[in-house]
Amino acid sequence: MSERVELEALDLAALLCSRVCHDIISPVGAIINGLEVLDEDGGEEMREFAFDLIRRSANQASAKLQFARLAFGAAGSTGAEIDLSDAEKVATGYMEGEKAEFSWQAPRVLMAKNRVKLLLNLVLLATAAVPRGGKVDVVVEGEADRPVFTLRASGASARIPPAFEKLVPGDIAGVTIDAQAVQAYYAGALARACGMSVVAVLDDADVVIKAAAGA
Repeated sequence: MSERVELEALDLAALLCSRVCHDIISPVGAIINGLEVLDEDGGEEMREFAFDLIRRSANQASAKLQFARLAFGAAGSTGAEIDLSDAEKVATGYMEGEKAEFSWQAPRVLMAKNRVKLLLNLVLLATAAVPRGGKVDVVVEGEADRPVFTLRASGASARIPPAFEKLVPGDIAGVTIDAQAVQAYYAGALARACGMSVVAVLDDADVVIKAAAGA
């Protein structure tokens, strides 16, 4: 049996930082483009275009940063709890800039922060499962201390993220891991930290990702 290979802490931190930067760089770049238009063209029509671009891009960058703060950040002290309505708000804001439609069904309860972080990271995995767009539905059931997360990704060419089955358990042996692939690895680490298991299956043409309390 081959020895399990895990990411070093510094490599994990670097890859997660790269993931956040990947999300932020596009709207920030659009803001810069809008400012350049203002500098180069004084026409009223172009000014309106530039201000609209800057406004939309700033809102998108803010939404992605708020999502990243909750999904990847410390989010309070050890043992802290997060209101699921806050998670819904940042997830909805994030998904407004994505190709897939988004729905969220969950009770408004306080839940342990690592479970909420896991749920948000699963939203990213479900979104990656429909790269050409479609729909991502999130359903949270069960008690706050034993929740069940079900995410259904529907769309053209829906697929389980590459190396999901290997990376979720935390083994990178033979896998080229980058800022996109690290998502499954980090979700698995969060799941283990809060005593949950994560699986992904194909249901006809849909991808279903489910997390529940481990056996």
